Amino acid sequence: MAEQLWRREALAPYATLPWQSRGRLHAESEDPSRSPFQRDRDRIIHSTAFRRLKHKTQVFVYHEGDHYRTRLTHSLEVAQIARTICRTLHLDEDLGEAVALAHDLGHTPFGHAGEEALHAAMKPFGGFDHNAQTLRILTKLEERYAEFNGLNLTWETLEGAVKHNGPLLKDGRTLEDLPAAIVEYCQDHDLELEGHAGPEAQVAALSDDIAYNNHDIDDGLRAGLFGVADLLDLPLVGEMFALVSKKYPGLGESRLVHEAVRRVINAMVEDVMAETRRRLADAKPKSVVDIRALGRPVVAFSERMVETDRVVKKFLYGRMYEHWHLNRSHSKARRVVMDLFGLLCAEPNCLPPPWRERAEAAERAARARIVADYIAGMTDRYALDEHRRLFDLYN
Repeated sequence: MAEQLWRREALAPYATLPWQSRGRLHAESEDPSRSPFQRDRDRIIHSTAFRRLKHKTQVFVYHEGDHYRTRLTHSLEVAQIARTICRTLHLDEDLGEAVALAHDLGHTPFGHAGEEALHAAMKPFGGFDHNAQTLRILTKLEERYAEFNGLNLTWETLEGAVKHNGPLLKDGRTLEDLPAAIVEYCQDHDLELEGHAGPEAQVAALSDDIAYNNHDIDDGLRAGLFGVADLLDLPLVGEMFALVSKKYPGLGESRLVHEAVRRVINAMVEDVMAETRRRLADAKPKSVVDIRALGRPVVAFSERMVETDRVVKKFLYGRMYEHWHLNRSHSKARRVVMDLFGLLCAEPNCLPPPWRERAEAAERAARARIVADYIAGMTDRYALDEHRRLFDLYN
């Protein structure tokens, strides 16, 4: 009782209030010791898909080094930033954390290169989208509970997972333009695709931007794709490296990088909180319903930080994501995914049970989706091993 009273006092009226949750698709009794959003977070952490993130590419394939970020460590960093922002803004940090931990569950092995390859392979069958795949995992593919498929998360967490980057029905897009998995699920559990998600999901989206910009700088420096001197002309990033160098002359590069990057993260977090407070003061929302009805995000960077973010992303794209070393890895990744997809669609008897039984009984389009689910769930290591087992004639 004391904990519940504290929670009510800690949350702003415009937060997504757990005691006003719209509930789950399959009704369940409430937990006496955890809020609905705490239970969602716990179910995500205990899921098979979450564990697999340990060996899924963020930028570097898992075997290229032990200290580069993976999808798992990235998700944990996003969750940490989201919790901080939510707590400071008096939002529900458990919901923010749940969305942050779930947001990358649908990614394929080998990061965006793997997704591009699987989307190309699935083009005749509706394509592949990692956000839609996240929803499939959360509502269908996880098989843990006796009474339902998926994790049976609350409406609010699923809404955040699907819409954390904004409304899906905007700029003239219709249901026909969306992945079938999202449209089909919303027929039974309407996630209101035309509107913005609640503030906690908006926090998770910007926390993702903050986390990956900064850890990609850290990982890019560690990999030698660029040097500290290359960062000095970047807005905010260069300022922080110069500030740390002046304050601690002669500091070793490892400490210099950490000190500068943590200051960049802090500056971006402070910017989000200041801009969000300004927007809240202008909008004066009385409830989360008012937040969703605003027609624009309430959680946002300032215009200055938006421009800074754009410049940093442009630098990382040119100097890191399109680096020849990474392009070679991406090329291999695409070939692995395309090879696996082609063979397994043509010869579903090579799939392990029960995937084989489902694929052999399915029509062509449904079989392709089953194969896509199988490949998307692979870790980098498993995909490489599976490719070796299927294509190495002497293995």
